[in-house]
Amino acid sequence: MRETTFTELRNHAKAFFDLVEAGETVRVLRNGRPIAEIHPIRAELPSWKRRPARPLAIGGEEISRLILDERGE
Repeated sequence: MRETTFTELRNHAKAFFDLVEAGETVRVLRNGRPIAEIHPIRAELPSWKRRPARPLAIGGEEISRLILDERGE
C-alpha cells in the first residue's frame, strides 16, 4: 500500500489515481495520521455469482454422489 500526504495527493492527483487504476491502494495522511484510503472499485458481480452455490440434489442426495456411485467410484 502506498502512503502519501494530503498535499502531495492534491499536487500529484493524476499519478496517484493512475496507481489506483492499476490496482494499488493509496493511504492518505494528514499530520502523519491516516485519514482515507483510495482503492480500486471491484467489478460488481452478477446476482447469480454473489449467492453461495448449493449442490444439486434429487431426493435429498447430491447428483454428483449419485453419478459417482453409478460409476462405482
